Amino acid sequence: MSAQSSARGFASLAVHAGQEPDEATGAVIPPVHFSTTYAQDGIGGLRGGYEYGRSGNPTRTALQTQLAAIEGGAHALSFASGLAAEDALLRAVLRPGDEVLLGNDVYGGTFRLLSRVLGDWGVKLRVVDMSDLDAVRAAIGEQAPRILWVETPSNPLLRITDITGLAELGHAAGALVVVDNTFATPALQRPLSYGADVVVHSTTKYLGGHSDVVGGALVMNDDELAEKVGFIQFAVGAVSGPLDAWLTTRGIKTLAVRMQRHSENGMAVASFLDAHDRVARVYYPGLESHPGHELAARQMSGFGGIVSLALESGEAARRFAESLRLFTLAESLGGVESLVNYPDAMTHASVRGTEAAVPVEVVRLSVGIEDIDDLLADIEQALEA
Repeated sequence: MSAQSSARGFASLAVHAGQEPDEATGAVIPPVHFSTTYAQDGIGGLRGGYEYGRSGNPTRTALQTQLAAIEGGAHALSFASGLAAEDALLRAVLRPGDEVLLGNDVYGGTFRLLSRVLGDWGVKLRVVDMSDLDAVRAAIGEQAPRILWVETPSNPLLRITDITGLAELGHAAGALVVVDNTFATPALQRPLSYGADVVVHSTTKYLGGHSDVVGGALVMNDDELAEKVGFIQFAVGAVSGPLDAWLTTRGIKTLAVRMQRHSENGMAVASFLDAHDRVARVYYPGLESHPGHELAARQMSGFGGIVSLALESGEAARRFAESLRLFTLAESLGGVESLVNYPDAMTHASVRGTEAAVPVEVVRLSVGIEDIDDLLADIEQALEA
């Protein structure tokens, strides 16, 4: 990307990076390339470097250019899922005996991958409250990890971690600092600019944005690391297909305006819940009562569309989740439609009984872009139920 292009604003990059009109026809929307193999001009004479769909695809290349641009990174890789992206990164970096220091409030699938899959190959795992830098410093002092892995905001309790502070601690210990930016998205936060080494995304969520495509991504600046991860991707094959890549690109083009609406609705929902006498606690960094509010206000340009709440008991939380009507009871998050999730039995069931377990009284809302009055009315009737 040219220096002029890289200096453009976020929304412009989201719309135009990697999306030059088709040279042959002038089509404003580049074609989707479904071919699995590519003609060679003599043996080894590759056109544009393409030979086989697993090693490269023009539609995937366009998405990767777009992803790198919006995160402010030099390299991006697009995968078949967020967990496939995580797995490739972990296997590229870790060796038996290496340790990952993981936030104690993370997506259950990440914890499961580390503890139940890579654990059998000798990878060690410890958890710590990443929002407490003193606790992180103490954990590093006990044993230096190979990787520091954090979500900020975290899933599902919306803890906020100081990325700059975490990066300084990690780098001083020789650790790779990885930030899962799925909740905030680069529309609200760019971890690489705060010192993170790698950004991880489940592009299934806000980047795709329409609950119709599964994918994952890694963005980084380090050339050597990008080459290592790229080799794992090629050798193992968990690449995004061309239609999945195109759907993700289409979603990213509206990311800026969607995140603005998600954040507005999220703030309204959080404020409504915070004032309701049937709600025990609200987890949302936009609230001044949130312990990470001031840091989030400095580190993010908006507070996002995820709101979690605690009710008086697990039974009350279940009844509330099952009583919502406009909010759909479903896994995942980040689509234009509002979803409700009961983490203990759904997205985080795999971490029950561990240090990363989610309290049974917690419900997570993915606040969509519907009319806010309709969303609040639905929440009110469910709380009354």
